[in-house]
Amino acid sequence: MDTSKEKTGWSDEELEASVDAYLKMLVLEQQNQPFNKADENRLLRKGPLSKRSASSVEYRMQNISAVMDLLGLPRITGYVSAKNLGSGVITRIKEILAKKDMEAIRNGSRRGTQLTRLRLIEPSAPELNDAPPGVLNPKQTSATVVRLSRKLNVKKWVLKRSQGICEGCGQKAPFQDADGKPFLEVHHLKHLVNGGTDRTSNAVALCPNCHRRCHYSSDKEEFTAKFYRSVEGLEAE
Repeated sequence: MDTSKEKTGWSDEELEASVDAYLKMLVLEQQNQPFNKADENRLLRKGPLSKRSASSVEYRMQNISAVMDLLGLPRITGYVSAKNLGSGVITRIKEILAKKDMEAIRNGSRRGTQLTRLRLIEPSAPELNDAPPGVLNPKQTSATVVRLSRKLNVKKWVLKRSQGICEGCGQKAPFQDADGKPFLEVHHLKHLVNGGTDRTSNAVALCPNCHRRCHYSSDKEEFTAKFYRSVEGLEAE
């Protein structure tokens, strides 16, 4: 599907930029938010996919739809799955998807299929006796990020409610910010991208450690559940 002007294969950076744009549009579709495929195609070709044609970008999106179908994950309705996909492309797209936070995609599925939890299994690291050389000039990569609008007055109210005490561990804020105020982060118990509301009844003030525990720890669900018992005014959504 690549045009004659495209003599080189797709780089990892190009492929990941395509996946990021695809997931951005998929989240918007699941939330019944408007988006324009042609505009996204044009933005990609003005940025990380400047060497690619419109039809090539379109076909790449169809490639991603095909892999989403293979994994039992929801896909964008307007991008039909490409046929006769090479195993190399499938593997590369799978590896990129495995690095993404697919929680919102799984929860937003409107299909009845059983979804597969993506996980990238890393090989065991060799024992390091000497420090690795690293990279002198790391390459830049492009990514598309979905940001949701938040109300500043909700954040201020939640921080005021905490009185400088983390609502997770009960300890004082670890330090003061540049304005001399206790540094705590506002966390939405039901994530906004998963359909949570931006209200004080869905938000807590946390130290950075507890905030990350809510996102990444093995007991994040149990840890999150305890807030409804310990913080007055919260409502499960």
